Amino acid sequence: MGDWLPGDAKKSAPQAGAGHRQRLRQRLLNGGAEALADYELLEFLLFAAIRQGDTKPLAKDLIAHFGSFSAVLAADPQALRQVHGMGEASAAALHAAALAARRMARGAVQDRPVLGSWQALLDYLSIDMAHLTHERVRGLYLDTQNRLILDHLLAEGSVDEAAIHPREVIRKAFDIGATALILVHNHPSGNPEPSRADIAITARIAEAGRLLGVTVHDHVIIGREGNVSLRAKGLI
Repeated sequence: MGDWLPGDAKKSAPQAGAGHRQRLRQRLLNGGAEALADYELLEFLLFAAIRQGDTKPLAKDLIAHFGSFSAVLAADPQALRQVHGMGEASAAALHAAALAARRMARGAVQDRPVLGSWQALLDYLSIDMAHLTHERVRGLYLDTQNRLILDHLLAEGSVDEAAIHPREVIRKAFDIGATALILVHNHPSGNPEPSRADIAITARIAEAGRLLGVTVHDHVIIGREGNVSLRAKGLI
């Protein structure tokens, strides 16, 4: 059984919103990518769990609570359920949509040269990391054709040498037969501009790579406000 809306919406659930849902469906199918506003797309996703009634107030409450459509989809299911009107089924529906988006983005970079699919890589990383509430550091290890061998979690927490040991980062490349790597981490503040610590640890890892024959192509920082490439800034 789907979730139920609270209050007045529940009382009128058998009759409420049928025409609105049909109109929204037709706009979705016929109007193109921007046919629906963010809250309307969220409404539509909630239809799967809340079979009758008006989901617009709940959709707007979710965006107000988390700050944006993207942040709603990135939210943990337990956090979603803290919003009044959300139940297990509706949290699962939104979580499934988020997982589908991640897998679609990941599919655009799998089995392809990463450097030739750079925007697709950035899109994937942004979907996966931009709304994290803690720092996560990943190493994308590449083969001789710059195809992804391993997306490896290097550390959770701040980016410094206490958490990330440059020689260990490079040793992992030898263990799996990688010849190059891309460092990636996120800034929970939303601002992707590199800190002094980001620049310093990148330089140490790149130097360790040069000594041992492993190329560090880039260090990409992801934030809600965008992303920054240290190579594009001339910092590698």
